[in-house]
Amino acid sequence: MYPAMLLTAGCGTRLRPLTYGRAKPAMPVAGEALVRRILRWLAAGGVTDVVLNLHHRPESVRAAVGDTADLGVRVRYSYEDPILGSAGGPRLALPLLAADRFFLVNGDTLTDVDLRALAADHARSGARVTMALVPNPDPAFYGGVVVDSDGRVTGLSPRGPTNRGYHFVGTQIVEASVFSGLSRDRPSETVSEVYPRLMAERPGSVRAFVCDASFRDIGTPADYLVTSLQIARLEGGTSRLRGGRSSVDVRARVIRTVLWDGVTVDAGADLVDCIVGDDVRVPPGARYRRAAIVRGEHREPGPGEELIDQLLVARFPVKPAHEEVLFDDAEAR
Repeated sequence: MYPAMLLTAGCGTRLRPLTYGRAKPAMPVAGEALVRRILRWLAAGGVTDVVLNLHHRPESVRAAVGDTADLGVRVRYSYEDPILGSAGGPRLALPLLAADRFFLVNGDTLTDVDLRALAADHARSGARVTMALVPNPDPAFYGGVVVDSDGRVTGLSPRGPTNRGYHFVGTQIVEASVFSGLSRDRPSETVSEVYPRLMAERPGSVRAFVCDASFRDIGTPADYLVTSLQIARLEGGTSRLRGGRSSVDVRARVIRTVLWDGVTVDAGADLVDCIVGDDVRVPPGARYRRAAIVRGEHREPGPGEELIDQLLVARFPVKPAHEEVLFDDAEAR
C-alpha cells in the first residue's frame, strides 16, 4: 500500500481558544487524540508509513501520537517554518515520502473512506489527483466540488443556496509529480491554487471518487463537541468525555461537556454543552453554556473571548444540524 501524508500543521484558528494549548490533531475525541484515531484508520486501510507535517504546537502532536507500535504504522515528521499550506507541505515532505504516489489526508476530520477502493479507482483512471467525495451534508455551510458525468472534477461551487457540489471529506490520493515543481519554501494550496491549474491544463487530471463514507468535522468548537459526544455514545458513554486527573464535585452539574486533562469542577458549578481545556479549575458557582474554556493566565483575550476568573472563555454558536445533539431539554435549563 502507498504511504500517506497527514496534514497536521495548521494553527486551528477557528477552534481558539482551545488550540492555544494544543494543536487541533492533539485534541482528545472521546478519550483518544484525533491524530491517533486517523492513524488507526489509515493502518486499518493498509497504510504502514505516514508523514505528519508540523508547525503549530508541534510538541502536542508528537506527545499525542506517542509510540505507534500498537497501531502498526511508522510515523515521521516534516517541520515547517513558516507554515506551507496544503500543497507546500507535501512538496517539502516529498523526500520523506519517497514515493511516486501517496494518500494525502486532512488532519482535522474523521472519515472511513475505503482506501483500497480509492487507490484502485485512481490507478484505473490515470488521474493525477483523485478526491474522495460524498453528497454534501450541509450545502449552506460547506462549499462543493463540481463533478461532470465522466467523474472529472471541473471546479468548485461556493456554499449557499445554489451549491450543488459534492463534499470533499479530506482524503485523496495524489501523484508526487503534482507537487514536485512547486517551490520548497513558498506556501501554496491544493484546492484553491494547484488543482484549478491542473484542471485547466489537462482536463480530467483531477477526478472524483464518489462514495458513501462517513464524515465528522472538528473545525469549530461546536463541531468538535458534537463529534466527541457522538463518538462517546458509540464507544462507551460519557466517561470517555473526561480526561485523566479530572474531577467533578458531586454538587456540580456537568451536562454534554468535554473535560480535558487535569480539570477540576468545584461545587455549584454548572456546565452545559461546554469544552474545558487542560488544567482548568472551574470555580464554585460558575455557570457556562456553549463555551470553550481554557486557562487565561498571561494571555490577552482575542476576538470573541473574555477573561473571567482567570479563565479565557469563548461562547460559540451552533449550526441547526447540531441541535439534535445539543438540544434544550429540561435538564439543561
